[in-house]
Amino acid sequence: MTTPESTVFLIDVDNTLLDNDHIQRDLREQLLHTVGTAECDRYWEIIETLREELGYVDYLGSLQRLRKAGVNDLQLLQLSTFLIDYSFSQRVYDGVHEALRHLRQWGPTVILSDGDVVFQPRKIHHSGLWQAVEGRVLIYVHKEQMLEQVAQAYPAHHYVMIDDKLRILAAMKQIWDDRLTTVFVRQGHYALDDHANAAYPAADLSFDRIGQLINYQPRTRT
Repeated sequence: MTTPESTVFLIDVDNTLLDNDHIQRDLREQLLHTVGTAECDRYWEIIETLREELGYVDYLGSLQRLRKAGVNDLQLLQLSTFLIDYSFSQRVYDGVHEALRHLRQWGPTVILSDGDVVFQPRKIHHSGLWQAVEGRVLIYVHKEQMLEQVAQAYPAHHYVMIDDKLRILAAMKQIWDDRLTTVFVRQGHYALDDHANAAYPAADLSFDRIGQLINYQPRTRT
């Protein structure tokens, strides 16, 4: 039986460790260059449709549906190659690796992300983040609904969740209560949407940038 850790750090990926807004801007530019404005707009409409159907952003599945909408195979090959070969390591936020090493002093760092089972792990691998957490990676459709599975995979007396979405932090806090410390990182468009965030309670801690976590001193737990 695995002995529980004192503390496990759970860390989101998109707009927490990785500048996903920048990745999406680059993809939009590639779409405009490859298929033009109308099909670019159609792609993002498909993205939102699939998000509602699946619960996560499906970049590759949206390309497949764009194909059905009439975009030719050569254009789709260019777009799929762009996505698969994208330099994700260039979009890791400054200070991420230092922050992960800093947190590792107190317990295991575990990536806890939403996403599909093909593109999301590729992003994590090719950004260098998979290696940075020594392969401790969990990817679900709705991670806030999978806390029992998280606890089974990485048992601990206490958890720290680091995320750019107050909605996720609030949902997890409601379930784990004092067993969880929530850390809000104000990066990306979700974190900066003050109107939407007003619907949720404040996190236990808040930082403007992920790199500022090197100043975080977790409370020692037994």
